[in-house]
Amino acid sequence: MRMDETDKKAQTMAFVKKYQTMYQMYMDRLTPHVTFRWGALGGGLLLFFLRVAYGEGWYVVCYGLAIYLLNQFLAFLTPKFDVSLQQDEENDELEAGERVEEFKPFIRRLPEFKFWHNSIRALAECSVMTLFRIFDIPVFWPILVMYLILLFALTMRRQIQHMIKYKYTPLDIGKKRYTSRD
Repeated sequence: MRMDETDKKAQTMAFVKKYQTMYQMYMDRLTPHVTFRWGALGGGLLLFFLRVAYGEGWYVVCYGLAIYLLNQFLAFLTPKFDVSLQQDEENDELEAGERVEEFKPFIRRLPEFKFWHNSIRALAECSVMTLFRIFDIPVFWPILVMYLILLFALTMRRQIQHMIKYKYTPLDIGKKRYTSRD
């Protein structure tokens, strides 16, 4: 009897491993197609918001998705290492006369692919939630929209001030691009 349980567990693990490998293979194939991935996310969000608008419900689910996406976006814009600590170290080096000019690239706290992947997963989960009326909690949606706009404005203002104070640019907008001569 014990052997049957072990066999079933091994078969289940092999089944799960097979599909994890397939999933990873498809994710690896999608990685270089940035425009396609973000276009698919944008189309999915449009369909989701149309579903919420025409279904006249699931405003809390929609609000939760928006807050999650805002949180992911902020992690995408934020450097992985604390910039203020690095600046303090640079000031100490400057005072000691040991200033070394070295290139310090901007490393994100949340890489672009992870940002997209987490957003797609959240969108899929929220889309599934809109299939069930139990998640359709009655709320006065204009308050949620106003609160989301206020939260976005205050959070982005703080993030932009941080970027200006520590002089880093997380986006490729306006940065020089070097190409090969070939």
